[in-house]
Amino acid sequence: MCRSITTLRGLEPAATPEEVEAAARQFVRKLSGIRHPSAVTQETFDRAVADIAAVAARMLDELPPRKQPPTTVPPNRRRNLAAEAEQD
Repeated sequence: MCRSITTLRGLEPAATPEEVEAAARQFVRKLSGIRHPSAVTQETFDRAVADIAAVAARMLDELPPRKQPPTTVPPNRRRNLAAEAEQD
């Protein structure tokens, strides 16, 4: 599977819609082989991302809590942590 998709279940605070969408976008990129959609593929690509993000969000809501936090930090949070560290 795509290495850039990180585990979102069990994050504190919970995964944001943006994080879920980013994971869905990476998944669609991997499945389709399309990194940057063209005008011809944009609508189908965006619809697939939205559909997968909705299903993923529902799954995350319905799964029981994890006993251990995930071992990786999602990319968006890494950037936020780096920015916070620079401010200190």
